[in-house]
Amino acid sequence: MSFSEYNKCLLCGRKCGVDRTKIAGYCKARDDMYIARAALHMWEEPPISGSRGSGTIFFSGCSLSCVYCQNQEISRGRNGKSVDIERLADIMLDLQSQGAHNINLVTPTHYVPSIAAAIIIAKERGLSIPIVYNTGSYDTPEALRLLSGLVDVYLPDLKYYTGRLAHELSSAQDYPIVAREAIAEMYRQVGEPVFNGEGIMLRGVIVRLLLLPGHVAEAKLSLKHLYEVYGDGIYVSLMNQYTPMPGMKAPLNRRVSHNEYAQLIEYAERLGLKNGFIQDFGTAEESFIPPFDCTGI
Repeated sequence: MSFSEYNKCLLCGRKCGVDRTKIAGYCKARDDMYIARAALHMWEEPPISGSRGSGTIFFSGCSLSCVYCQNQEISRGRNGKSVDIERLADIMLDLQSQGAHNINLVTPTHYVPSIAAAIIIAKERGLSIPIVYNTGSYDTPEALRLLSGLVDVYLPDLKYYTGRLAHELSSAQDYPIVAREAIAEMYRQVGEPVFNGEGIMLRGVIVRLLLLPGHVAEAKLSLKHLYEVYGDGIYVSLMNQYTPMPGMKAPLNRRVSHNEYAQLIEYAERLGLKNGFIQDFGTAEESFIPPFDCTGI
């Protein structure tokens, strides 16, 4: 099945306009989906992973190319297996049969038309658990509207507040504007949080703020923006798990300090943030990166 959105691709903030039926876009992907792993995942926020795990599907390719990316094995190439929409629908149903609380689509932006079609097929075949859209937030509102009524929970990042840092670390100076508009569209679609009796989120938005070493002020600005715009209408996940990749320059060549993370938490408390998640120290010692070995594909 072909989708017109791939003929002149404007799905992400790059808006590279490439005909992805013929060549790869900035995201390193053509119009055929590549998936690197599909399995239960326990390392998301509690309302996502729950007690049985999130049915996580990792897509290959990415439109951001962050210098500190921990998933470079799949984000900068076509690692994994090529699947069509019928197979993706089957994978979703298989994860549901394994007891997954939800279907968690990781780095899905560049495949939105195909994913939307697969969700529709899976729902027709009995998929009944929530769909989680797990993104770096470099999504255009137009792309997100293709998912309206299909996605139940949005799990976006807000990586940067300033264009200067977005340019320096992700070569995307317009990222703050694109991401804020994307999160606004996500909130418009799903509204305020709804949970079931197990504490699993059925609808809503959880915005992730990954604290980068040496950039507490940037994280505070992002947090302030989110609280001023959405109040307690969304959840915010304050993350300390940054792990430096080889070759990083200071300050990205070290982990976040106790003091830096404490500053961010204290600031959240001063703002009055109630709907939030924090991580224990030591999470950066754990491996949040599963093997991208085509499990479940």
